[in-house]
Amino acid sequence: MSRHVILAGATALISSAFLLVPGGAAEAKKEPAPDHVTFHSWSFRDDTIGGTYDGTIDSGPALTLSAPTQHRTYTDPYAADPAPVVYDEGDWTSPPVDTAYGLTQAVASWNAHTPGGSWIEVDLQGVTPDGTTSTWYVMGRWADDDIAFHPTTVSGQGDTLGTVSVDTFVAAQGVTFDSYRLRVELMRPQGSDVTPSLGMVGAMASAVPDLSKQPTSPTTMTGSVVLDVPTYSQELHRGEFPEYDNGGEAWCSPTSTSMVVASWGRGPSDSQLQYVRDRYPDVVDPQVDFAARHVFDHSYDGAGNWPFNTAYAATYGLDGFVTRLRNLAEAEQFIKAGIPLVVSLSFKKNELDGAGYGTGGHLMSIVGFTADGDVVANDPASHLVASDDQVRVTYDRAQFEHAWLTSSQGVVYVIHPSDVPLPPAPAEANW
Repeated sequence: MSRHVILAGATALISSAFLLVPGGAAEAKKEPAPDHVTFHSWSFRDDTIGGTYDGTIDSGPALTLSAPTQHRTYTDPYAADPAPVVYDEGDWTSPPVDTAYGLTQAVASWNAHTPGGSWIEVDLQGVTPDGTTSTWYVMGRWADDDIAFHPTTVSGQGDTLGTVSVDTFVAAQGVTFDSYRLRVELMRPQGSDVTPSLGMVGAMASAVPDLSKQPTSPTTMTGSVVLDVPTYSQELHRGEFPEYDNGGEAWCSPTSTSMVVASWGRGPSDSQLQYVRDRYPDVVDPQVDFAARHVFDHSYDGAGNWPFNTAYAATYGLDGFVTRLRNLAEAEQFIKAGIPLVVSLSFKKNELDGAGYGTGGHLMSIVGFTADGDVVANDPASHLVASDDQVRVTYDRAQFEHAWLTSSQGVVYVIHPSDVPLPPAPAEANW
């Protein structure tokens, strides 16, 4: 299945962090707290970004290196022959973002390109209500291929203020951040004139309570809407490229991402896919294998890293980010706007009628809703059957919403072309 439950990758487990009730067991006895989710981003297509530039420049459509004065020596631990490499480095640091509710979790997202062995690092820093400033937490080290640099998260990050669980910052018990900043570090091999380019960076911040008793949201649908999204089964890829999380049976995230990318008429070229066909001449949907390699998190050892998947989608000229939605009524607005979603959830075999399996962590695409508000999904693991024809499933609204909100607490990938506008956001904007 795929990441995260705590949710994360493949046979994987939803990031345990997502199953925590903020404040711990004592808080569970109090009145339910409101759920708070915000998403804030900076697009370098815009004219006024602000922030602090150090060796970087806003070149119009993207942030790039200008005259970097810093250097970093980095040894790629996943290289075939690890050796230190010196990089020219430039940084951009965002203005602070205030969160009136006090965040307890955050997930960063970015859209970037990294030619010629260049790469980026995205960091997050928070400030507590008493004015304590945290360290910089590494949210991801990323490149759009794994030839000269292996994309990875950083394990073992943790202090008295919080930890990073794969791709998610989780505040320590009793700790909240009233504000946060993001920092993006752009790296290129020393002496090279190539530059990574950053089109967008942002973060979903949240303070979400236990949603297990939240009533099912009423539908806003007045008729059935099903978007034209191709169906790909992850089960067709069992045994392929086992070096990437044991192969296709674990590839729900890249399979779902590939379906949405293809729905916009984007994806890898035939020449890019040739190495897949060379290794597996009978492969079906080779773009799934390609995506699994390019979203693979070498530290997590899985293909279910949330922002790595949306960053991969963005390499095809799409906008992509990770956020949380509060309920299916919010998801319906995206479907009405023509934008399919990838959602992260978990459920037992008897908790989602029509699935035919249970999972500790999985991703699938919402591609529509019936007039009654039931969910039309492209489920890449449907019935664990190796057939693209079995992927489209209609799920009961109440069962689906409960599985989604009580596991990942509403995590979605939003992937769309920039000329297809998002639906109007709510007052506390989570997109």
